[in-house]
Parts: sequence; structure tokens; C-alpha cells
Amino acid sequence: MFLSVFDMFKVGVGPSSSHTMGPMVAAARFLDLMRASPFHFHGVAGSLHGSLAFTGVGHATDRATILGLAGFEPASYDAAKAETTLAAIEATHRIAPPGLPELAFNPKTDLTFDYGPPLAGHANGMILKAKDAQGDVILQETYYSIGGGFVLTAAELAEAGGAGAKARADVPYPFETAAEMLEMAAKSGLSIARMKRANELKFRTAAEIDAGLARLWEVMNACISRGMTGEGILPGGLKVRRRAKGIHDQLMAERGLNMTAPHTINDWMSLYAMAVNEENAAGGQVVTAPTNGAAGVLPAVIRYWLDHVPGAAPSGVGDFLLTAAAIGGLCKHNASISGAECGCQAEVGSAAAMAAAGLCAVMGGSAMQVENAAEIALEHHLGMTCDPVKGLVQVPCIERNGLGAIKAVSAASLALRGDGVHLVSLDACIETMRQTGHDMHEKYKETSLGGLAVNVPNC
Repeated sequence: MFLSVFDMFKVGVGPSSSHTMGPMVAAARFLDLMRASPFHFHGVAGSLHGSLAFTGVGHATDRATILGLAGFEPASYDAAKAETTLAAIEATHRIAPPGLPELAFNPKTDLTFDYGPPLAGHANGMILKAKDAQGDVILQETYYSIGGGFVLTAAELAEAGGAGAKARADVPYPFETAAEMLEMAAKSGLSIARMKRANELKFRTAAEIDAGLARLWEVMNACISRGMTGEGILPGGLKVRRRAKGIHDQLMAERGLNMTAPHTINDWMSLYAMAVNEENAAGGQVVTAPTNGAAGVLPAVIRYWLDHVPGAAPSGVGDFLLTAAAIGGLCKHNASISGAECGCQAEVGSAAAMAAAGLCAVMGGSAMQVENAAEIALEHHLGMTCDPVKGLVQVPCIERNGLGAIKAVSAASLALRGDGVHLVSLDACIETMRQTGHDMHEKYKETSLGGLAVNVPNC
């Protein structure tokens, strides 16, 4: 199955790709199903299951689902309009999706949180229903938000895990493992980025690819800039103070001073990542990389490269993103990028692997060195749990992105010091992540029922 760079990186809204973007996308898909139906509908309802229930309020899952049913989509999200719409729905108990009649919907009773066992397909499950005039359900669909804003129906999920799941995509370089990727690179003489671009050209023109990549970096970079100027307390009740601006002001004041320590460069990397994740926590516009919870790592490493590495040029950002997307695709295809499925190793771990690979590539690394960089970064995130305090993408998520960026840069640097030959393969590391995620107790997988979430006061 082909996974485009524009599937891996999607413009969306915070705070969570799986818990905010995914439910909004699922609701939009359900509206399309309703529009295509011959039935006449009078009301809608839904239920959230598994991790979507346990951390749904902190991740704004309820808001996202309601807004999705009202016609909102992540890529075109308008925050001011959303607040007005939510207030109207709360007051009237009516919802008015585009292309459908006004529907009955009471946010307090028609969207329920089911804290029982998760649905069979995935930890992030939701059921949406449409009703007739008597209140009977006449249309129903089950959706799974599988991480990174990707959404599948129950039937699609079953098909994805069936016999057809291993069918090769009709692209020039259909690698499904890192070993295949390296073999194809050796035979073709092409970089990972050039192979990925060749695959993308099956579906888009070169101009469309370049414009899309430029747009992704534009949104990422703008998010960093907004985050470095934002002030105040993040929403959600933890009273977490935004720190990026203060750190940026200090670093700017220290520039050029002889007293500045060499390790201060780590603070710049953390700053860029934290700026993104503070924007994400505030519900701002971000790019999944590969998820919202890990959205700061990759932009931070690109910004570090552009601003602090001699010889860096914006023309290389496209190759950085293409290389990173290739690695992210391997993580998703062979393990997971979902915190609810495999813990934070699947989110920040995958993001660090992607960023390390991209940095190694634009700094002249061979395909073998790029694979080595990704492996080093992922290996040293293995076993990392997802235990957000109060179900918010704030603690430990914001700082964790900063440390993920630092690890990514260190991994790329180590790989560039070698010749690409190493003991643990990226494939082995990804498989280990999958197995570790399978063995990890559910309370450590985005439920806020274990770890820091229960050992840190929530107020």
C-alpha cells in the first residue's frame, strides 16, 4: 500500500492527531455517508471508546467530533467559527451540517464516553449513528482513529489486516522494509529521497509535489514562529505556563557572548520543538509529523539545520521531508505511529527516527547512513510509555519533543561518523517497537491510567 508524503504529513489542528483530528475526519466521513444515503435523517449521535473515552476530554475529542458533525475539517479549521458553532449547538440542541437537514443533537446526551473495554479493532474506536423521526438508528458506522490523523472504518481495518494487505503498490520503488529500501537504493544508485519522489510522481506532477512540500514547511515554520512569541497559560486545567518565548528571549540575549556554553545549542533545538508543541497544546495549526503529539521533533531539526549548520539551504527541505516520510512509512506499515497502540515510542520515537534520517540525508549521508541514523534514534526511544497527565498533550509531551529533537540530531551525527555498517537494523528496531507495544500494559498507552498521569497532581 502506497503511503504518500502528504499522508504522513498533514496540516491539521491540535492537540492530538488521533484524538482530535481523527474523530473530526471520521465525523466528516459519516456526513458523506449520510449525504449518499436515501434515508431522511432527524438526528445524530455517537459514542467514544477505549483511549478516545479515557483521554477524550483532555484531547478535545468530544469537541472535535461535534465540530466534525457540523462540517468542520482539520485542514480548513477556523477557531473563531468553531467556538460560535459549538455555542449554538449547546444552546439549540440542533446541528446543521452542510448538504443535510438540520439535525437533533444534544452534546450532553448524544455523545457518550464508554469506559468499558475498547472496541475490537483498535484502542481508538468510535461509533456514529443517524436516526429517524422516531429516534431509531437507521445508519451506523464504526471508525478507528489509528494515529497520525489516519481513519479507517471497521471494514477497512479488517481489509487492511487481511490477505490483500501485502499487495505491492504500483510505484517504481515499492519498498516495505528498510532492507528492501537499501537494496533498491544500491541497485538504482538513487537516494532515498529520489526514490520516494519517483513514487510520488505516479500520483502528482513534479510541480504539485514541490508546492506541497513547500506548503508543509511553511506551516511547520510558521508554527515555530508563533510558538516563540506566544505567552500565557495553556488550556486544560494543569496551568502549564508557555515557556518557549522566555527561552527564546534568553537565548537571543546571550548570542555573541563569550560565556555561552557549547551545549546551549541543545536549548535552541528544544526551543523550536517546544514552540510547536505549545501551539499544538493550545489547539493551534500544526503538521502531523507523524502525529500531533510528536509534531515538534521534525520541524525543530529542520530549523536547527537551516539556522545553525553551515551550508544548509532551504532547497534541501524537500529532500529532508521525503526521506523522513519514507522512514515514517516503514514505522507505520510494520509497527505503529499511534500512542494508544504502542506508547510514545511510536510517536516521538518514530518522529526522532524520521528527523534523524532527514538530517543525515541533507548532510550528505548515504542510504546506509540514513538507515543507521533512523535506527539509532528509534532504538533509544524503545519502551517509552504514553502517560499524559490529565489526558492533556502537555506533560510530559512538550519537553519530550525537545529531547526527541536532540536525540535525532545526535543520531544523525553518529551515523555520519560511520560508514553505515551497524549491528541492529532499522527493521529489527521497528519490529521490537511493535512487540514492545503489544506487550505494554494498556494503562501506559494514552489512557492516563498509569505512569506520570497518576503520580503527578492534576490540579
